[in-house]
Amino acid sequence: MISVQKGRFMRVLVLGATGRIGRMMQWAWADVNRVSPLWQSREDPGRAGWIGCDILHDPEGLKAACARADVILTLAGVTPALGADLGQNGALALAAQRAAGGRPHLLASSAAVYGRAGGPCRESDAVQPVAPYGIAKRAMEQAVLATGGPVTCLRIGNVAGADQILGRAGQGEALTLDRFADGRTPRRSYIGPATLARVLADLAIAAGQGRAPPAILNVAAPGTVEMGALLDMAGCPWTPRPAPPEAIAEVALDISALSRFTRLDPASGTAAALVAEWRAYEQAARTPT
Repeated sequence: MISVQKGRFMRVLVLGATGRIGRMMQWAWADVNRVSPLWQSREDPGRAGWIGCDILHDPEGLKAACARADVILTLAGVTPALGADLGQNGALALAAQRAAGGRPHLLASSAAVYGRAGGPCRESDAVQPVAPYGIAKRAMEQAVLATGGPVTCLRIGNVAGADQILGRAGQGEALTLDRFADGRTPRRSYIGPATLARVLADLAIAAGQGRAPPAILNVAAPGTVEMGALLDMAGCPWTPRPAPPEAIAEVALDISALSRFTRLDPASGTAAALVAEWRAYEQAARTPT
């Protein structure tokens, strides 16, 4: 692989740019002058900086799109909320890996692969996914890593605003949270949309310059946050319920490896910072362009 000369904008093809996290990236990367993104959608929107191709059914178009980039960032995927076949996550990832042609490939996975693994979860730990989504994402990782090409599976923590808590807040839906015997609500590693965008830019630049991130990398802000604290900070009402036996109290990601590629504000994982980033994105999304 030929690394990109320092000082030049890194050309990043973002697959799945119309999804929730993809839209967050469009917002946040508008102010990032270190990367030059090419956004992919299934249909060509006819705008500069965009390309239309079907990841699963247009291999030549996908290969041509990858040829225009230094680094491939795959955000495309299927979540339980979409009601589609979760097995498509593996198919999408493999299609992107084949089309990348040896270029660095950053692939969005999920902290859900850890399941009931005790924290702090390290990339080298054995994983115990329990939910269908986590099981599908782990199968995706295994399939892509088996190709032997340059790829980094990004085990991303909950993204504020793309999660099942803040992402549903303000939609008129009554929110209910598990409350455990110690009085706490579920604790998770989170990351705000602006922080995530900056981290992904740092990782893309490192990969494109030949400083390849490891095959598996946790991505989150420091620490964990209670879901109840997030909703309280956002001013969103919620109702507690006794946590069932299968509920997972905490998923905490160890981000020691991530810290070798980017610098994170120690406060970026607090409820205040996460809600502020989410509100900034929501405000921008509501503002006509």
